[in-house]
Amino acid sequence: MTSTISRIAELNDRVRLGLDRNARIVMTATCLATLAGGDRIVSEAVAQAAVLAAVRRYEFKPDDGPKRNYGQFELEGHIVCFRIDYYDPSLEWGSEDPADAAVTVRVLTIMLPCDD
Repeated sequence: MTSTISRIAELNDRVRLGLDRNARIVMTATCLATLAGGDRIVSEAVAQAAVLAAVRRYEFKPDDGPKRNYGQFELEGHIVCFRIDYYDPSLEWGSEDPADAAVTVRVLTIMLPCDD
């Protein structure tokens, strides 16, 4: 069991660090609009870059759990959350084995607490 959890944590870290080509990264519209502010095109790109950098350097706390699939941090005065979910390769159903990268597509969702 511990080795399975460790493997899931390792695969989740690869997603957060941008090393998993099969993973999907999604940011909610509310989160992006809140962090972007005024000028939509330039600010959205800057907001996306800032959020991804914050997710990549996130330091997990004991309350976050051993799978390293959830975190919460403050960015520019806003609380931002992220969560990693596990799907089958068609993204239709949940993965049968999140510890097996061959049968799992990870989806990293970045959001505000009100989006959850």
